[in-house]
Amino acid sequence: MRHGVAGRRFSRTSAHREAMMDNMVTSLLRHERIRTTVPKAKEARKLAEKVITLGKKGSLHNRRTAGKVVNDKEVLAKVFGPLSERYAQRPGGYTRIIRLGKRLGDAAEMALLELVDRPEAPVAPAAAEGTEAETPAAE
Repeated sequence: MRHGVAGRRFSRTSAHREAMMDNMVTSLLRHERIRTTVPKAKEARKLAEKVITLGKKGSLHNRRTAGKVVNDKEVLAKVFGPLSERYAQRPGGYTRIIRLGKRLGDAAEMALLELVDRPEAPVAPAAAEGTEAETPAAE
């Protein structure tokens, strides 16, 4: 019986599973959106929300605790800087899971795990008329 045993195992050793989750959370916080399977997204969401909550509190102890999960100093600075300011008034629920359908190779259910209130990526400006590539060469 598995009374009180929480979390998915993913057919991995505990060290591999913890490293995978740490890497997924670090990637999520760096890029603010990752594509993965639904079960992995659900597990990574738990850890990511805890790290963002630590970032909102902002003490040295919380920074060191979050540093055990987030392996990149730049991403850790982002958690305790812009992300903590962005989610200062939000009481939780910093991530969303958007289901994408089945993967072609093995029919695994895929999902996007992303941060809510994420600023949209800037759209590349269209080529202006009269640029060098469009003007014919002088003969």
